[in-house]
This record gives sequence, C-alpha cells and structure tokens, in this order.
Amino acid sequence: MSEPTLARARAGDQQAFRELTDPYRRELQLHCYRILGSVQDAEDVLQETLVAAWRGLARFEGRSSLRAWLYRIASNRCINALRDARRRPPPAPVAPFEPPAPTRYGEPTWLQPYPDLLLEGIPDTAPGPEARYQAREAIELAFVAGLQQLPPRQRAALVLRDVLGFHTAEVAGILDSSEAAVKGALRRARATLAQRRPTAGRQRTPPPHSARERELTRRFADAFQADDVDSLVGLLTDDAWLTMPPAPHQYQGAAAIASFLRASAAWRGGRRFRLVATRANTQPAFGCYLNSARAPIAQAAGLIVLTLDGEQVSAITRFLDLGVLHRFGLHQTLPGTSKLAAPVPVARPPDQEGWGRDPG
Repeated sequence: MSEPTLARARAGDQQAFRELTDPYRRELQLHCYRILGSVQDAEDVLQETLVAAWRGLARFEGRSSLRAWLYRIASNRCINALRDARRRPPPAPVAPFEPPAPTRYGEPTWLQPYPDLLLEGIPDTAPGPEARYQAREAIELAFVAGLQQLPPRQRAALVLRDVLGFHTAEVAGILDSSEAAVKGALRRARATLAQRRPTAGRQRTPPPHSARERELTRRFADAFQADDVDSLVGLLTDDAWLTMPPAPHQYQGAAAIASFLRASAAWRGGRRFRLVATRANTQPAFGCYLNSARAPIAQAAGLIVLTLDGEQVSAITRFLDLGVLHRFGLHQTLPGTSKLAAPVPVARPPDQEGWGRDPG
C-alpha cells in the first residue's frame, strides 16, 4: 500500500481510494457471496463495504493490512445482513404443476449461482497457511450450499480461516471476538459441514473445459432437450440429487428424478427446453429456455448447474429465478424454435461501480 496514495484518499481523492481498493473488489464480492449465498446480496454488501471504508478511512491506523481491514468491514456487514429476516422473500413454487412427492423436504436454501465471469480478475494466489480448502473447491456450489446451513458467525469464521487462510488471531480481530470463541465456532462449523458434504467415494471431477467435461455435458444437454429421460438418468450417479433452491423439494436417485422429469414433460405438452451453455461456480451450467406455444421464440426458464463425479452427474441444481440470467449475460428470450440452441452472443454483465459516483 502506497502511503502517498493513502494520504490522498484520506484527503478526499476518490481516484486514490479506487487505486487502494480496486485490487480487492472482486475477491471481496466473492467473499460476500460465500457467506450470503446470493450474487445480488453480495453486490449490495460490497457497495456498503466500500462506502463504509471511504467514510471510515481516517480511522484506519494501519495496524493491520488494508486487505484485512476491508475484510473486517465486509464480514461484519454480511453477518448483519444475515440477521435481517426481512431480506428473504418467501420461496417460489417448485414448478407451475403439481410435482411428484420428493425424496425429502429440506430447509429452504437461499442460494444463487455465481457467474464464472465474476471470478476473472481475482488474484490466482495460494491462500494463507491456515487454509484447508483449494480455491476451486471453495467456490463450487456444494460448498457454498453447505455454508448456508451454518449460523452467521460460524459461516464467516470458517470462510476467513479455512478458505482465505487468515490466522485464528486475525479472524478473532476481524470478528471482534476471542481466539477461544473463534476456535469453538470453527470446530462446530467444520463438523456440520463434514456431515453435509460427504466426499468418500467421489471420483475425480473432469478438469474445467476439458474434452471429458464437454462430452458429458453435451450428452446431458442432448438428452434434456429431447426429453429423453432414460438417457438422462443413465448419466447420473446412483445417489444423484435434483434440487431447486430455495424450494424444499429434493429428489434423489434415478427413479425419483425420472418421475419429476416425466411429470415436467407431460405438463409441457410437447414443448421442449433449449439450453445455452455457460459456467457457474467453476462448474458447467446452462441457461434454460422453454419454446413458446404461441410464437417462434423460447422464453427463459431458469438456469441449471451440473455437479460432475468422474464420468457421471452427481447433482442437477435447477434455479428458477430468472433474475440471475443477466448476470451470466443471458437474454430473457431466444429466437426460433429449434430444439438445439447454440450459445448466442451476449453482453458481459456489468461491473457495479455505483459507490464511486456519490461516496458521500
């Protein structure tokens, strides 16, 4: 950190403040996403963090790094946001038809997918010595979903310590807590996460963008767009899950997933889905569109994220919230009625800069 730049920022120079904070914007947004599980909430809290940092810069004494100070503000803003019960709308219906009985009803999981485009610009550096998770593992949907089952302070402590690698003493300082309290929170958080994220027997996931990944996802897309339920479930592991957060309906195994897919196909009356490839949480994903019965277009119907296990699919996560699509640069409609949809040229999602226009 440049002391002259810091002095200029303290004197009210917005450009100097950007020079200090811009290198941390993307990683701070990802940090907020891990804790909150929502891209929109992460963007909002990031803006609050930067405004608070701007207003409080005179109180930054340099006893910790600027990065740690920003993480302190962001983490505590996230915890406050999670405690605000008004921020969560009621769960959306699982489907516009009466779905078959699920394998189980889970707790509503307030989760959105995270566009891989927003991972660009985050420094590809190894986390601190206290980290327990690899960078990619700590972005995957299953990990972020597991975090959402933890209380707010446990969630923040685990991300700071086990993902980002801050020392326990640093985590205690960030959370205004004692080291003993942080250790206790970490112990409980790790135990809960281990129960919800079993890894025994999981095969090596194909590398992102590899030929193996492309072939598996192509087969999935072909079967899904053709309503070929038998071929689709043939790609699944024996214990695969179909979930639709925040709806509590969860289907496990070929029979249960097939029953839901067949009920969906029957309700659509011959109209087919079309998929457009994208990526979320470092995993293969698809924008999902449904052909219209009245016009030669396909309407947006959500986003699907696949979790791969070796040469099979171990989880299908269907997000019905259409509000996430623009963050992936996806349109609300597709022209034409062909079954197979190639990716269409789209604009990149905007990078939020709103705080800087009026920080005061």
